[in-house]
Amino acid sequence: MSFSHLGLSDKVLAAVAAAGYTSPTPIQDQAIPHVLARRDVLGIAQTGTGKTAAFVLPMLTLLEKGRARARMPRTLILEPTRELAAQVREQFDKYGAGQKLNVALLIGGVSFGDQDLKLTRGVDVLIATPGRLLDHTERGGLLLTGVELLVIDEADRMLDMGFIPDIERICKLVPFTRQTLFFTATMPNEIRRVTDTFLHNPEKIEVSRPATTAATVAQSQVSCSREPHEKRELLRRLLREAKELKNAIIFCNRKRDVAIVCKSLQKHGFSAGALHGDMDQSARTASLDQFRKGELPLLVASDVAARGLDIPEVSHVLNFDVPYHPDDYVHRIGRTGRAGRTGTAITIVCPADFKSLAAIEKLTGQAIPQADLPGHDADANEAVAESGAPAAAAGRPSRSRSVPDKGGESYARGGKRETRKPRRSGGDHQRHEAPAVTAAASKAAPPPSIGRTLAPRREAVSEPGDHSHLPAFLLRPIRARG
Repeated sequence: MSFSHLGLSDKVLAAVAAAGYTSPTPIQDQAIPHVLARRDVLGIAQTGTGKTAAFVLPMLTLLEKGRARARMPRTLILEPTRELAAQVREQFDKYGAGQKLNVALLIGGVSFGDQDLKLTRGVDVLIATPGRLLDHTERGGLLLTGVELLVIDEADRMLDMGFIPDIERICKLVPFTRQTLFFTATMPNEIRRVTDTFLHNPEKIEVSRPATTAATVAQSQVSCSREPHEKRELLRRLLREAKELKNAIIFCNRKRDVAIVCKSLQKHGFSAGALHGDMDQSARTASLDQFRKGELPLLVASDVAARGLDIPEVSHVLNFDVPYHPDDYVHRIGRTGRAGRTGTAITIVCPADFKSLAAIEKLTGQAIPQADLPGHDADANEAVAESGAPAAAAGRPSRSRSVPDKGGESYARGGKRETRKPRRSGGDHQRHEAPAVTAAASKAAPPPSIGRTLAPRREAVSEPGDHSHLPAFLLRPIRARG
């Protein structure tokens, strides 16, 4: 099977051959003919299956006829993140090298002036994030009435990032007669509602069950206590003992933890970079480029790197934190094992993560096995037992709350609810073990204080008829109703 039977133009076929591709993936084989036939398409496929080329290649063929007009793009592609938008731009540069097409990128972190200049010259393909696109339309510098083809990529990520209201606004700005391509890896109810509203008799293409993980990815989990320093120590051990580790993406749930974990790895001699949403666009682009080129073997990232980024040869994915949403797990581990390659995904699980882990296993329909880490299982199980959550009850959630530690981080305190609030210490946040005392001794003398010495509490002593200890509002006279 080759690309020649799909109906692509000779220029596009030559560009595909020059890129070294000989046969299409299942999503490409099924979607491209319907796109060329001007049909609406709903594509459901797991990450790493070639969804981007499934709409880029037929778009290049359709755009060979026609001419762009100023401030009125002919086609529009919506992406949830700047990195994905820039990656799609690279695909057009790669496959459309032999065509004279104007491609513009509207993303945050870039000046409006440069983007306005490109729009004024006329754009055949406009690739944008929803927020920046609406900014241009509200300024009056962009008209969407000439859009012939609308592509909504990574729709489930749009939902997670809160872009669905923006998507609905944009769909009302483009012509009703446009062609719509909708690609997603999962189908939550909200995504289903959007497809029913804005797609007209779409051709549904489902090459894999929604929320499935790639069969080429070897998944495992490693138990750990709730202490942050122990998690970082376990992460370093996993990196040192990993087999055939070429490079790895390490995912954290929070942006501040990305910076903390990255600095910790650098302190212990690892070459690592960071990527999260609060970084400047230039810094985000630099970290991603260094990782792609192999200059940085380790990339510590938030979920901004979990969707759609095409880095073909990522050997390992490590979840430093179990993701809050089970769909994010599917996309995280989808960064490895792409294009038929094998990959490894390891998740560090703390007692407070049991509920999230159970939701992931329920979504994917498969259990995540324990990793074989010599000398670690016994310690981890002991830590889990001390936390009040037995290892056998892996599907049972435990209460957790965030407690700051000395390094400015936070860790999840799992297990049973404490009946007594811990005494605050003056500047020392480390834990102290209280000496064992008998019940009689504990009644005879109060426990020694840790840190600063608090002044003894003064007991209120009142004489008969002395009401000074009562609050003022209780001493007010009561008026009798006549």
